[in-house]
Amino acid sequence: MALHLLLLAFSLLFAVATPIRDITDACSSQIKDFQHLNSTALHLELHHPRSPCSPAAPLPSDLPFTAVLTHDDARIASLAARLAKTPSSRPTSLEAATEATTSALLDDSLASVPLSPGTSVGVGNYVTRMGLGTPATQYVMVVDTGSSLTWLQCSPCLVSCHRQSGPVFNPKTSSSYASVPCSAQQCNDLPSATLNPSACSSSNVCIYQASYGDSSFSVGYLSKDTVSLGSTSLQNFYYGCGQDNEGLFGRSAGLIGLARNKLSLLYQLAPSLGYSFTYCLPSSSSSGYLSLGSYNAGMYSYTPMVSSSLDDSLYFIKISGMTVAGTPLAVSSSAYSSLPTIIDSGTVITRLPTSVYSALSKAVAAAMKGTSRASAYSILDTCFKGQASGVSAPAVTLSFAGGATLKLSAKNLLVDVDDSTTCLAFAPARSAAIIGNTQQQSFSVVYDVKSSRIGFAAGGCS
Repeated sequence: MALHLLLLAFSLLFAVATPIRDITDACSSQIKDFQHLNSTALHLELHHPRSPCSPAAPLPSDLPFTAVLTHDDARIASLAARLAKTPSSRPTSLEAATEATTSALLDDSLASVPLSPGTSVGVGNYVTRMGLGTPATQYVMVVDTGSSLTWLQCSPCLVSCHRQSGPVFNPKTSSSYASVPCSAQQCNDLPSATLNPSACSSSNVCIYQASYGDSSFSVGYLSKDTVSLGSTSLQNFYYGCGQDNEGLFGRSAGLIGLARNKLSLLYQLAPSLGYSFTYCLPSSSSSGYLSLGSYNAGMYSYTPMVSSSLDDSLYFIKISGMTVAGTPLAVSSSAYSSLPTIIDSGTVITRLPTSVYSALSKAVAAAMKGTSRASAYSILDTCFKGQASGVSAPAVTLSFAGGATLKLSAKNLLVDVDDSTTCLAFAPARSAAIIGNTQQQSFSVVYDVKSSRIGFAAGGCS
């Protein structure tokens, strides 16, 4: 229980987005000044909660970084199970909660439904604001490139709602709200979006089940309403209206899915905005953005999205090499492609094939031999005394097929785990390599699904 509460508190570690009108005069928006943004796209601003301009709740200063790593490891484990198409080694909390849910919401239809874990959310994910209903009300939402279905907590919360920032959405206050019948195609599409079967209530309303790798879950009614993002609105947006929502979602109202699936926010907005989105994940000293729609194509270097039969909703790319201080790692070129590679907005620590990670660890340690070593910290075994901003770190380049590169600064390479220790922000992979958000911070990253490519540009948050 103590760990559960700790993780829940820490789930606000990362960035919160807010509409321009919510930011005080002292923190007026600078989003119009970001050089990579296209004026015809929809833009939402992102803030790190340690920034004085962040609307996130103040964070306790003594929360250990092990909370982040524990949650990050749960996300990795669930991704591994998802790619292997195997059930979780332990049941999700949703299975235990089904009896209570059944009587209040689902009748007898879900009494023995087996659930598959999705990707963990909360600790490593950035959040933004989404408007819903007519008239529209704003809600703080987790943004996740590894999830498809968008859902949020809904009144009357027949079983359970976790604590959230602001009021819970009440469908009765929206003149454009409608539940989705079991006969609708969108109900049939739910299994591919949630990796769990849909169900049908006694009143013929479609029921979704979204479960995550850390045993968090949301169960409720598939619904449609008008969604508002900035100045853009979309009628008949399909999403989950959660009646049983439990787990580590922080104080968010729910989750926005940006994966490749017809029920994701990306695909539902695509007819009007196009099949692309861009973000810059900020550090604590800057602000960032999520941009939906067109982008300035000439400003990026690209790598192709790789097709994979493992999971066609995730974003796969191919690592082609790494250098430390200009010298390639001492591994074969085939080592980089020994595992499939995913780029993910919600994973904090990048995972590499074991041989690549070992070579990187040795090369970075050799380049930093003048910096005192520190003991391993949880899953991070290459640690140094000091902070990332104060140590002399080597130049590290991460290269991808097609010629795209990430030239990592010290803050992309190292992560401060306490006041006196910084560690290499990489770890060995399990069944897939993952490019995490520490390495993506401050870069503008575009997901161009139509052209099947991902682009990177330096200086995205400046």
